[in-house]
Order: sequence, then C-alpha cells, then structure tokens
Amino acid sequence: MSIDKSSFQKTGSIFLRNIAAFIIVVAGMKAASSLLVPFLLALFISIVCFSPFFWFQRKRIPKGVALIIIIFGILILGFLFGALIGTSINQFINNLPTYEIILEEKTRELVQWLSEMGVKIPSEQLVNSFSLKEPLSLMATLLSSLTSVLSNTILILMMVVFMLLEAADLPGKLREISKNPEQSIGNFLKINNNIKRYMAIKTLVSLATGIGVMILLLILKIDYALLWGMLAFILNFIPNIGSVIAAIPAILLSLIQFGPGVAVLTTLGYLLINFIFGNVVEPKITGKGLGLSTLIVFLSLIFWGWILGPVGMLLSAPLTMVVKIALDSSDESRWIAILLGTSKQEVLSKLEN
Repeated sequence: MSIDKSSFQKTGSIFLRNIAAFIIVVAGMKAASSLLVPFLLALFISIVCFSPFFWFQRKRIPKGVALIIIIFGILILGFLFGALIGTSINQFINNLPTYEIILEEKTRELVQWLSEMGVKIPSEQLVNSFSLKEPLSLMATLLSSLTSVLSNTILILMMVVFMLLEAADLPGKLREISKNPEQSIGNFLKINNNIKRYMAIKTLVSLATGIGVMILLLILKIDYALLWGMLAFILNFIPNIGSVIAAIPAILLSLIQFGPGVAVLTTLGYLLINFIFGNVVEPKITGKGLGLSTLIVFLSLIFWGWILGPVGMLLSAPLTMVVKIALDSSDESRWIAILLGTSKQEVLSKLEN
C-alpha cells in the first residue's frame, strides 16, 4: 500500500512540475512575442526556401549566388504585394465614412419596412449591428500587425540568410550532439517535410481561393475586388474562421453598393468558393491532412493568437504540427501526441508500438 501511495505522489509531483514548466514557458513566449514573431516568420520562410536553395546547390550554383536569387525573389514578392493592395487600402479607408453613411441609411430603410410589416426592432440597435467598424477594426489590426512585422524586413531577411547557410550543416551537428542521431535527423526531416508540404498546399489553395473571390467580385462589379481577393488569400491561412472574417467586408460593401440581392449572391459565392477549395480540393490534396483533430486546430488558433497575435493565428497550424511531432518523438509524451491526432488508425498504430 505504501508503494502505491509513493508512486501516486511521485506521479502527481511530476505532473505538477510539468504544468508549472509549461506555464513558465508560455509566459516567457508571451513576454518575448515581439522577438519570437520575426524569428518564427524567418524560420518558416527558410523552411519554404530549403527546397529551391538545395535545388540550386545540386545544379552547382554557388551558395552565395543561390542566396542572392532567393532573397531577391522574396523582395520582389513583397514589393508586388505592397504595390497591389497599398493603393486599394488607402482608397477604401478614404471612402469608409461615405460607406458608413450609406449603410446606416439602408439599415434605417430596412427598419422602416419591417415596422410597416408589423415587426418592431430598435433602429439604433440594428444600425450598430450592421456597422462596418468591428470587421474593419479586426482587419486593420491584422494589417497593422503584418506591417509592424514587415518593418523588421532587414532583420527577417538576415535571419533567413543565416538559417539557410546553417541548414546544410545541421544534420552533421545533430549526429554529434544526439544520443540517437538517426531518430533526431528523422524528426528534423519529418518536421521540415511536413511544414514544407503544408505551406505549399495551403499557399496554392489560398491563392486559388483569393483568385476565385476576386473573379466573383469583378463579375458582381463590387469595388476593391483585388483587395478582397488578397485578403481572402491571407486570411485563408487562418484555420476555420479566416475565410469567414475575409468575407464580411466584401458582403457589407456589396450590400452598400447594390442592395440585399447582390449581397446574397456575394455570400453564396463565398460559401461556394470556400466549400470547393476548403472542403473538397484541400482535403483531397493533403490526404490525411495535418494529423490534427478539428478541435485542436481551433484551440491552437486561439492559443497561438493569444501569444503571438494575428501572425500567431496565421502560423497556428504548422506550429501545433511541430509540437505534435516533437511530443511524438518521446515515449513519455507520445500519449499527448496521440490525443492531438485525428484518425483512429493512427491511435491504434501508436498503441501497438
């Protein structure tokens, strides 16, 4: 009996110690978020750039020249991104007061029509419910956060350069410091390959979603179609709710410009595009997907968003995937990785091992 009690106390002590360590680590990450965000962005950019960098190496292109080509490509993409949406954002912000007035008038007309039909609704409450301020405030927060991060462009690019230079030597270093080098290298390659695959597929699906949204809005002649398409592309990286957030401003603008009929068409168009690319195309390409349950993906969105802000929401899925792979590499923490997983077959295979 004393042995069981001692074992129970030991297990409880280890559990409390792990919880305390987790809280300390999370608090440290929260406090250092301004440093972590540029580092994580540089890390994920580096992982995406590993494939072209090593491809240049195999083609006998000098390492320095390969780095210059990759950095130049990143700068061109960033410049195009800013040039495409910068003017649209400024024009939309300048026209925002006019849109607010028009939306308020349409809402009051709706209240009057409902009143004539015998439905009494407080007009001020309904006007506030259809305000553009909240969705635009959320969009402004995201864009300002991304702008703040991009202000550290030089720092991020320098980190990308050094990470790419270290990438070729990392397997050798892991062999020297690890007690089980093959497992360490295998975990590193698994993390690298999974993130590259996820980012590549997510980028292609998000790009297709953004183009689809832009074409839809151009057909419906809604203003700033390019801006809303770009917003759909960016927010599609946020699991579950990103596509919903991206749809709100465009739907409200369609209501302001053309009324309820076009607003309904815009909503149906967004639903169709997100269903095709999010529920049909993406799962078919990814196969078993991230290996994360839907609940874990949603909770990770909240968790990383709280720690790192909007950028953390964009990176929530790959960050959680890295944590799952790291937990899976240890026998003591493998049960947590199993709980984070999604398929019954994966759970059974882990238990059998």
